[in-house]
Amino acid sequence: MRKKTRTVGKYEVGRTIGQGTFAKVKFARNSVSGESVALKVLPKATILKHRMVDQIKREISIMKIVRHPNIVRLHEVLASRTKIYIILEFISGGELFDKIVHCGRLPENECRRYFQQLIDAVAHCHSKGVYHRDLKPENLLLDSYGDLKVSDFGLSALLQQGVGLLHTTCGTPNYVAPEVLSNQGYDGAAADIWSCGVILFFIMAGYLPFYEIDIPTLYKKFNVQISAGQFSSPFWFSPEANSLIKKILDPNPKTRIQIEGIKKHPWFKKNYLPVKPSEEEVNLDDVRAVFDDIEDQYVSEQSVAKEGGPLMMNAFEMITLSQGLNLSSLFDRQQDYVKRQTRFVSRKPPRDIISSVEAVAESMGLKVHTRNYKTRLERISANKVGEFAVVLEVFEVAPSLFMADVRKASGDTLEYHKQFYKNFCTKLENIIWKPTEDVANPSVLRSLTC
Repeated sequence: MRKKTRTVGKYEVGRTIGQGTFAKVKFARNSVSGESVALKVLPKATILKHRMVDQIKREISIMKIVRHPNIVRLHEVLASRTKIYIILEFISGGELFDKIVHCGRLPENECRRYFQQLIDAVAHCHSKGVYHRDLKPENLLLDSYGDLKVSDFGLSALLQQGVGLLHTTCGTPNYVAPEVLSNQGYDGAAADIWSCGVILFFIMAGYLPFYEIDIPTLYKKFNVQISAGQFSSPFWFSPEANSLIKKILDPNPKTRIQIEGIKKHPWFKKNYLPVKPSEEEVNLDDVRAVFDDIEDQYVSEQSVAKEGGPLMMNAFEMITLSQGLNLSSLFDRQQDYVKRQTRFVSRKPPRDIISSVEAVAESMGLKVHTRNYKTRLERISANKVGEFAVVLEVFEVAPSLFMADVRKASGDTLEYHKQFYKNFCTKLENIIWKPTEDVANPSVLRSLTC
């Protein structure tokens, strides 16, 4: 087996931290400034095959336009002869969705702070003529300070002069406004506000106001219950919070509260500290270079191969992976059960870890694809309901100490938590190392990695 260290221009590329249908996101480090970044990798052949050039170009341009403290920052765009690289701000705190799944509903004051930051970000987008169209807790990240960052503008729309309504049906069903499904055209701002209302309900209640696992049933509910604004709030909602949510989840977009009204609402105004983004000149030269002159403008890609086993994870990556110097999350088994991206540590040889994973996966009826020290587990049912995929990769963190990083690649997140994680981790108990409290201490772990 061979392991590689890789650079893209001035960026040292590390582990994969996310994976979608068309792209991978890798942890990277700016070798000049030392800054951590997320490097989104898109193969040009895939983009061309699926005719996604305009969509990707639009997403990149929009992220450059909407610079705001509560929006994930796009630093720059690079290209090699075969790939496009989008360099993004690295957000270490995970998704708001994972926090809700782990903690359940959040205290009202904490919900208010997140909602205030969300509305500030969405208001800034709308002021630039940008409508997100896929707002949901999975697309809301938390940084190391606990501040919210809106991400994933892949479905966003940029207002065109002379076009009043949007017509593309898109978004995530449980968060999408009823008028989006009407095929009559919709106001992008009003649709985003509806999604913000569903998010607020979700983080305060711990469950969705409108939820069905299969799309046809959800659409029937849209026609009856959602379009009529029929939902009930739990008893712990304060009267003011309940009042605001009902104004947001108004099925009529013409009477639905607007952002100006939200900001004037008594519940929203409590302890509100608005953030004013600094005005920056938007330069799209790198975007044009990537898409208009790809063959002449490219960065160097280098892979240095070394003999050995799985990729070695250095101390810098360990710290950023663990959200600061507190490395306890690497060993918190309770947290592992609920997070979309989970990790466990093992003292077993990497080949034994992979073999155990393959055996457990097969016992769960999953298809297994292994290459080097990365395994993809897939479940595809006949009617494609409940379909999901998992990627597991083994890293060496110290001599005879290995970490398995497990992340969801596709599938319904709520069902995925319920049906996969706990069962999977329980069956791997024989290879998971359970250190004493002293060993989980950062200073002890640092001595392990020396």
